[in-house]
Amino acid sequence: MKFKITHCLLTFFFLSFGYSQSPNQNANGGEFVFNSDKSPCLTTEQRNHIKETLQANEGLLKRENALFASQNRGGGHPLFIWPLRKATESNYNEIYGISGYVDHNPSYPNQLTDYNCGTKSYDTNSGYNHQGIDMFTWPFGWKMMDNDEAEIIAAAPGQIIAKHDGEFDRSCNFNNNIWNAIYVQHFDGSVAWYGHMKNGSLNPKNVGDMVAEGEYLGIVGSSGNSTGPHLHFEVYTDNSYTQLVDPYAGSCNNMNVDSWWQSQRPYINPGVNAVLTHDADPIFPACPTTETTNEENQFDLNQSIHFAIYLKDQIAGTSVNLRLIRPDNTDLYNWNFDLTDNYPASWWRWIFTLDIQGEWKWEATYGGDTVTHAFNVGDPLSVEDNDLSQTSVYPNPFTDHVQIISDKKIVKAKVVDVLGKSVLSIEQFSEGIQSLNLENLSNGLYIIKLESDLKETKTIKLVKE
Repeated sequence: MKFKITHCLLTFFFLSFGYSQSPNQNANGGEFVFNSDKSPCLTTEQRNHIKETLQANEGLLKRENALFASQNRGGGHPLFIWPLRKATESNYNEIYGISGYVDHNPSYPNQLTDYNCGTKSYDTNSGYNHQGIDMFTWPFGWKMMDNDEAEIIAAAPGQIIAKHDGEFDRSCNFNNNIWNAIYVQHFDGSVAWYGHMKNGSLNPKNVGDMVAEGEYLGIVGSSGNSTGPHLHFEVYTDNSYTQLVDPYAGSCNNMNVDSWWQSQRPYINPGVNAVLTHDADPIFPACPTTETTNEENQFDLNQSIHFAIYLKDQIAGTSVNLRLIRPDNTDLYNWNFDLTDNYPASWWRWIFTLDIQGEWKWEATYGGDTVTHAFNVGDPLSVEDNDLSQTSVYPNPFTDHVQIISDKKIVKAKVVDVLGKSVLSIEQFSEGIQSLNLENLSNGLYIIKLESDLKETKTIKLVKE
């Protein structure tokens, strides 16, 4: 009998203190669809014009004895690294999804065969068959474009043989406009096209200059015929531009026999792009309006917190392990969220209130990725500053506007009231933040938290009169 009582007490202890459970709550969210209209990236006329420009530039460089590919400096084709890189300022784990591979089936419409014998590509009624790889930015592609978070880099070393900039970069449809792009010829004569770049973001090097593998080329944008920020990556074997290359090796690749990647990524490559906390659900407005992400890392006790995950290549029949971790590193919740559909990109959200002050963690594991996001519950003034000693806000007290005076580049500013509720949150990675418009705030005491591009922080009390 004594053994049974002890056993029951131990069981109660573990149930009460050592056991975390699934929340009794359904997820909100679902699929994110990119390029639902299946717009061609280039018209036939635009493609022909690009080819003529490239051939003309190559001829000029050759006559000047400056065309490196003509000097037989390399044998065999290049092996590519991935042409996208997240900027150091980005807080996301990954920044892209793939909406379409090269279409190997010349018939149309809806006659699709990608390198893996699947249908992850597109064509149109007019006869366009997709001739490149489309890598869309996810999550929050417009926000990432505004803040220069998704960088296009040279997949292989080579020579710039053409570039075009100055075009509108917030396209949402098929509009017959040309894209902003850079074209790089490799030592074997093959040429890579990098299209849809952000206006004004292109590498400042000139035609004829060399670029190294991994060198910055530009920012992912939505110039030309486009329905949102993405990179169109297209490759040809030589300057006749008659033979496409599909960099992926696969049984249905009828263009080339081997892979052109240094390390070929899987056809379906599930993973976690971001794990975030929000004070409200993110808003995905109509193209081309920047998303309202409502990202927040500072919350009041018992405030409703929106916990979200952002996935790429979601696979039906798999599950995501999710953990909500207390400040003492024990689990409040630890559960598996089952996925029932195949989506190139998806997001899912749960809402909880927390009554323990301190630094919490929100964690997701999927597709080999484990991503942990830290956030704070309780008094924002308890967070220590990290060396922005020369940073100040003027005037203080203020009436409508304040100036941020700093020897550092301030990229984030968050204003909370005395209860810790966020009333303003701004991020500006490319140019930094020099001033804030606070005219809509009521008179009273506020706290502003500033963050530099080096993750340095400072918290300042503000008084509005």
